[in-house]
Amino acid sequence: MPSDPPIFAVLNEVSIIEHLARNRLERVLPDGLRASHFVVLNHLARLGDGRSPARIARAVQVERPAMTNTLQRLEARGLVRLDPDPKDGRGKLVYLTPAGQAARADCVAVATAAIGPVAGDITAEELAGALPLLRRLRAALDRARDAEDPPAAEA
Repeated sequence: MPSDPPIFAVLNEVSIIEHLARNRLERVLPDGLRASHFVVLNHLARLGDGRSPARIARAVQVERPAMTNTLQRLEARGLVRLDPDPKDGRGKLVYLTPAGQAARADCVAVATAAIGPVAGDITAEELAGALPLLRRLRAALDRARDAEDPPAAEA
């Protein structure tokens, strides 16, 4: 609505875009992958390997049991590897395998092919121009989450 505060209007649009894009992505992901699988592969590709399941769950805002299930499915497919945490023998660390890196690249390619034509009149330059603002907003929300709910000891 025109009277909504700008921050709410932006977040509402982002939420709707995420919902529509996720549904489109789910229909085109290769080899039976789910959006939840892609989120983990993408997280590891963007931010690096060697993260605990708890840290990944927190970053992508899912409960630990859901993350455990997702990681088990990805490991069974050879897309991630779980190694013992050398600092904590009880914990695990998650690593992308070469197959996981390739699957992530395939997902990016099919997502781009599926969503690109829909956004036909929006140029690559316009999309790139929106990124700094969106990244600042995401970073602010990350900081707020961390301030309100500090990370627990990783398992």
